[in-house]
Amino acid sequence: MKANWGVIKLLLLIIGMGVLVGFTRERNNARKISKIDVKFTDENSPFITLSAVNKLLIQNNDSVTSIPKEILVLKEMENRLVQHPMVRDAQVFITIDGSLGAKIEQRNPIARVLGTQSFYIDEDGKKMPLSTVYSARVPTVTGTSNTHFTELTPLLLKLKDDPFMNQIVAGIHRKSNGEVELLLRKEDFKVRFGKLEQMEKKFQNFKAFFQKAKKEHTLTIYKTVDLQFGSQVVATKK
Repeated sequence: MKANWGVIKLLLLIIGMGVLVGFTRERNNARKISKIDVKFTDENSPFITLSAVNKLLIQNNDSVTSIPKEILVLKEMENRLVQHPMVRDAQVFITIDGSLGAKIEQRNPIARVLGTQSFYIDEDGKKMPLSTVYSARVPTVTGTSNTHFTELTPLLLKLKDDPFMNQIVAGIHRKSNGEVELLLRKEDFKVRFGKLEQMEKKFQNFKAFFQKAKKEHTLTIYKTVDLQFGSQVVATKK
């Protein structure tokens, strides 16, 4: 009889704990969201406003703070965010203090294509629309292409990661035959880069030429600098 009473007490204890946990969970779910905390995980200036993020998080509602936590579907919020053309990835969560948190990774533009409908190329080689909030300082791209210039992504990434080239190259022009010209920010000569091959070697050759010409104060006398001849740099004077 004592053993049976012990089992009954254990069952009552388990049931009581279950009721308490259920009550706590229900009460917690019924709590209203206190605020929204949005953080951008990348170093870019925001291409999307906080107001736009809030609208994507909560649709058909005036304020997120009026919605019980149990109504929120975090996965749907994440899906809405990543569908925005400026967002690369997003995580949505609820914090212990009742805040709705969102970590957003924006797409990173590496060039701006100029044309009747201008757009960015991002670091994944994908077409990215311009932002009405912020304009990125990236090289411009002109010329002809059948693939939105995404074939230039390897060169654009190398330009971005090379401090010297990133500082002096203002734009890229792609010819119809696939060859590329580099346009410089301050110097008025064109750089014939050619096909997208041996890029590292061409960078080294150009840097060596530039530093030598700068030291000799002869940068202003050139019309074109051609990097298409292996280890040789062919410079044409004006």
